[in-house]
Amino acid sequence: MNIVVLDAATLAGVDLSPLHAFGTVTTYEYTQPSEVDSRIQQANIIISNKVQLNATHFAIAPDLKLICVAATGTNNIDLVAAKDAGIAVTNVAGYSTPSVVQHTFTLLGNLMSNIHRYAADTKQGAWQNSKMFCRLDYSINDIAGKNFVIVGYGNLGQATAKVAEAFGAKVIIAERPNSKATRSGRVTFEEAMQIADIVSIHCPLTPQTENLFNAQTLALLPQHAILINTARGGIVNEQALADALAANQIAAAGVDVLSIEPATTDNPLITYQGDNLMLTPHTAWASHESITRLIQGIADNITSFLDGGQHNRVV
Repeated sequence: MNIVVLDAATLAGVDLSPLHAFGTVTTYEYTQPSEVDSRIQQANIIISNKVQLNATHFAIAPDLKLICVAATGTNNIDLVAAKDAGIAVTNVAGYSTPSVVQHTFTLLGNLMSNIHRYAADTKQGAWQNSKMFCRLDYSINDIAGKNFVIVGYGNLGQATAKVAEAFGAKVIIAERPNSKATRSGRVTFEEAMQIADIVSIHCPLTPQTENLFNAQTLALLPQHAILINTARGGIVNEQALADALAANQIAAAGVDVLSIEPATTDNPLITYQGDNLMLTPHTAWASHESITRLIQGIADNITSFLDGGQHNRVV
């Protein structure tokens, strides 16, 4: 098989040897839209994390049989066109759960204890010039005992809940907004926001969740609340969040995802200068172990496809 990896840089240099068992592997660190056609013409299998592929591309790759998305989301592939062209599409789910959960609590722990501010001050000599053995310039708070609201209770939400409970937090599962019924074990979205000490977002980006956290939603939160978003950027209105942080309407936020990535220089959260925001560049998913699991998952998908199976088939 002729396998083409279009954006190998997203795999962070992790060993691709599981893929070599299937044939010749050609890797490109990055692929611009203008470069796609020439790189896929002879491909039997394409591996792509974020490179866009559509009917135009499929038309010039007559031997293409399988697209392996190196991620869970498949919005970069025209699935209808792939089906019409007889091209199978697979994804990999669940590979990044430990990494995302760890990142969620890394952001939260830094904000709850103001570690980022204490570390910065120590580099500037504040501890060295202290009149006592420690510094207590910024608030330090426990996760234990807090109302920990989870928005999106799939695999990631459930894994996050287990860790929150281990910290001693009270886990509250928010019902879908505007739901006509509240399922057992959940509370209405509005009530959850009003009693939240911590909100952690783990739902997908859909028309129903786009801009779910806007000025009105953020206004429901208590002033001491902390918001963590390691899901998708479009779920949170970035201007509304920047405004809420600047006005101390909420205490802090940890954000790993933005509506446009890579970040634009004028994004409200990029330009925000307050110490109550921790912003990371979409790295929650990307532990070495996570990417290793992803590559093995792609290899498993290829094996299944070649054997006539349907493992992780989206199309």
